[in-house]
Amino acid sequence: MTESKNWKKFPTLFSLYIAQSVPMSFFSTVVPVIMRQENFSLEAIGLLQLVKLPWIAKFLWAPLVDNTSKNSKDLKKWIVLSEIFYAVVICSIAFLDLATDFKLIVALMVVAFTASATQDIATDTFAILILRKDERSFGNSIQVAGSFVGALIGTGVLLIAYSFFGWSAFLFMLAGFILFALIPLRLYRKEFTINKSENYRLNLAEFFRFFKIPGMPKRLLILFFYYSGFIGVLTMLKPYLVDLGYDIKQIGFMSGIIGTSSAIAWAFITGFLIKNTGRKPAMMTITSLAIITAIYFWWIAGLEPSTTQIYIGLFLIWGAYGSSSVVIYTTSMDMVRPGASGTDFTFQIVITHLASLIIAVSSGKVADAIGYQGLFAAEVGLGLVTLVIVFFAMPKRIVKRPSVE
Repeated sequence: MTESKNWKKFPTLFSLYIAQSVPMSFFSTVVPVIMRQENFSLEAIGLLQLVKLPWIAKFLWAPLVDNTSKNSKDLKKWIVLSEIFYAVVICSIAFLDLATDFKLIVALMVVAFTASATQDIATDTFAILILRKDERSFGNSIQVAGSFVGALIGTGVLLIAYSFFGWSAFLFMLAGFILFALIPLRLYRKEFTINKSENYRLNLAEFFRFFKIPGMPKRLLILFFYYSGFIGVLTMLKPYLVDLGYDIKQIGFMSGIIGTSSAIAWAFITGFLIKNTGRKPAMMTITSLAIITAIYFWWIAGLEPSTTQIYIGLFLIWGAYGSSSVVIYTTSMDMVRPGASGTDFTFQIVITHLASLIIAVSSGKVADAIGYQGLFAAEVGLGLVTLVIVFFAMPKRIVKRPSVE
């Protein structure tokens, strides 16, 4: 493929990750703020994170996507149909009332997240196959940036719009973004077949061979701990801002716009960092950033922080999140088998989601029991544990995996 045509893969991936992240960002940001304003407990807000369970369980149907996808057209069908269904469910929620239909809305959120998770499996497979090894760091910067641009739209721009236009109009806008973001995929004409034998079927026995990939046991340990040193801070950040006296519009700007913009910038910085220093040095550097972030929040939690201090904290916490995502996604692409790209990549990312969910759910209870400063101190400890694990468990050699280029 010529260089003039090669660049088209990047806006395609960028738009697909925007499509899945906009509604998810809304439900994980707006609803917690509303709940806190209605005096829900921090523990209850933490439990709301359970609506993300489909993103934990998606490895169960990832083999279905792999087994039924023989070429690029099959992957595109999975992506488009999942996104259309996703948009339809979001539109149905628009006709419900948050105060009176909360349980039904949560149930529909789970359904919507299931469709989004399916799209993610197919999109990740698509990305693995169209990105060359030397493009993975930049490709994953694009992926993470797309996700955070979606967050910027869903938690910043549209969160502010929500305060003006209300529930129903807001959700119709989300559905519109989902469908609009599919346009670059329809324009991407590169076709390919997926490298697997004619009789290959990813079954249960084949799935468990994933654990026999060289270095995988140590890899799973890294995946489980990598986000643990800052995800509790991120989960309790918006309730913390509410308790400091900030209103929904201010939080929408501070966290949704300033915070996610920081994550986007850090994502691109990390892509260049990985390319120039290698996987392990980049992972060590980003883990150190997470520790510094947790220390900073522990410090300001003992003060009456100024707005400037809050902005510094937002720059650090969202930077740690964006950078960590790029390095995890890039190294996960190195650890997949031909014909099982979607399943292997999904399973690795699910480990990070599962660990993050445990921390997120626990963070509310910890903050209720020992306060924000106690929670942030615990995050410092988890960050130090993670740094030690990365140092001893992260291999230096990059596993070579095929692409369609």
